[in-house]
Amino acid sequence: MTYDPSYFSIPYPNGDVPSDKGVCTDVVIRAYRKLGVDLQKAVHEDMKTNFNVYPKLWGLKTTDKNIDHRRVPNLMTYFKRQGAELPISLKVNDYIPGDIVCWNLGGVITHIGIVVNIKSKDGKRFLIVHNIGRGQVLEDCLFDFKIIGHYRFND
Repeated sequence: MTYDPSYFSIPYPNGDVPSDKGVCTDVVIRAYRKLGVDLQKAVHEDMKTNFNVYPKLWGLKTTDKNIDHRRVPNLMTYFKRQGAELPISLKVNDYIPGDIVCWNLGGVITHIGIVVNIKSKDGKRFLIVHNIGRGQVLEDCLFDFKIIGHYRFND
């Protein structure tokens, strides 16, 4: 998958950008879709009835089912509203496979990834699957950036 932050018009529900393209959120969206959870639909429906609690970083006046679920701050808000938020910690054992982690990369740039059940070379941490600009990768990067969100979402 190539990193591509372009805006796409996609079907609804269960819409997706072209399979060879995407950003960090698409990794999470596709993983949950394989589990039978349509984050596009879930986030869109929650935003329709609770628009005022979602970030207004993009100047939107209403929801956009093509992009809302593909924005890290919106996913963070949705997961928190679903009771999935966990404390942010610097202890490796607090992060288990399936957890979603969000980072601040600097300024207003946010990022998201999923903890997987493969350990780092030293065996101390679980790896992260994410897309930070080089396509989907598996890396030992849990503490590489400032963690701003930790979620265990089980829909």
